[in-house]
Amino acid sequence: MENIYDYTREELEKIVEDLGEKKFKATQIYNWLYKKKAKSFDEMTDLKKDFINTLKEKFIIGSIKIDKKEEDKDVNKYLFKLHDGEYIEAVLMHHDYGLSICVSSEIGCNMGCKFCESGRRKKVRNLEPGEIVEQILLVEDDVKQRISHVVVMGIGEPFDNYDNIIKFIKIINDPKGLEIGIRHITVSTCGLVFKIDSFARDAGGANLAISLHAANDELRSSLMPINKVYKINDIMNAVKRYIDKTGRRVTFEYIMLDSVNDSLEDAEDLSKLLKGMNCYVNLIPYNETENIGYKRSNMFKIMKFYDILKKNNINVTIRREFGSKISAACGQLRSKKEDK
Repeated sequence: MENIYDYTREELEKIVEDLGEKKFKATQIYNWLYKKKAKSFDEMTDLKKDFINTLKEKFIIGSIKIDKKEEDKDVNKYLFKLHDGEYIEAVLMHHDYGLSICVSSEIGCNMGCKFCESGRRKKVRNLEPGEIVEQILLVEDDVKQRISHVVVMGIGEPFDNYDNIIKFIKIINDPKGLEIGIRHITVSTCGLVFKIDSFARDAGGANLAISLHAANDELRSSLMPINKVYKINDIMNAVKRYIDKTGRRVTFEYIMLDSVNDSLEDAEDLSKLLKGMNCYVNLIPYNETENIGYKRSNMFKIMKFYDILKKNNINVTIRREFGSKISAACGQLRSKKEDK
């Protein structure tokens, strides 16, 4: 049977009509799923019994479950078990503006970034839209609070699962669904240039983030194999087209790796690369893992890096440190499970 969370409301309207019902029934179903958080079709009391039975024959409501949770101050890390026995992760972060969740888009990842725990595990398959949606629903149910911000930056390269990510955005942004504001949805890519133009057209105004982590091709290629295919200049040109088309500011993520990409020269190079762009830089203290040798930059180096960017009029923030006492690094909790 099919997971009903896989469908946009427009798709469900067509399905409902094909089943001989009025398409407004799809909105009723969406209301039960996303507003009232129904766990079974039998809870949908404003639908006819025979229609409920038809739905039960065709659909399931959800296919994943929480396998493990770790908690630290202001952060929860979740490990989910999927219907095929695979595992993915999500991280919930508590901010002063509300709850933000970082969700996974694939089981494993083929990008092979050297500093990323997920890169140690090759891609098994794409996640279906409903499997991404369910990460939000299950965490909301666990904490009994509404999640207001979503980042697609967990396990996987989102643009390598592009069509399902676009459908996921439509589902969670739908005013009859989870109603998460489009400006509160961010998708991060390591640089699949050919999809950036598509994202500008298809994403409805969702935010774009680029996992950059280096300002020159030699260093970036040593950290991120994708850079051997799409050079930094290719990415910058695509980002400029995105900004011209959407008017949206782009985020550049920069993980601070001790004695690798955190020198004053690196900061100057990054400033020159981004000069004049409608963007900001998010400096990310690295979450170390036992399987990868990289170390995090100390706060003195991070602050010096920050100061140089500021001096060069680059908008920059230092991401609050989350989850250093738990398995918060991307893919870390899954790796612990599968390494046993």
